[in-house]
Amino acid sequence: MSAECSSYLNADKVLVNGFSCPRAGGDARAVFCCGFQDVKYCCDDPHSFFPYEHSYMWWLSVGALVGLSIAAVVLFAFIITVCVLCYLFISTKPRSKLDPGLSLQ
Repeated sequence: MSAECSSYLNADKVLVNGFSCPRAGGDARAVFCCGFQDVKYCCDDPHSFFPYEHSYMWWLSVGALVGLSIAAVVLFAFIITVCVLCYLFISTKPRSKLDPGLSLQ
């Protein structure tokens, strides 16, 4: 069994010629063409080819960082709000001692 990796343009826009899998001197189990549109290689998993450019993974990472940053800001705002409310609750309590009631004579 073998697979053909077609030619492609890499990230530097240089044409890489097509090749057959497994490659000479490579792993004999790597009979599938894997990778992305701009990076291809031989591997042993038939489901490891993604018809996207390799750079899309960078955008997934940026999206995750943005989402985590927003979650951190919301959590920080919540903690600050709770602290302010606790301070206001404590500071507005009456400071006088307990009322002893009527004095006994």
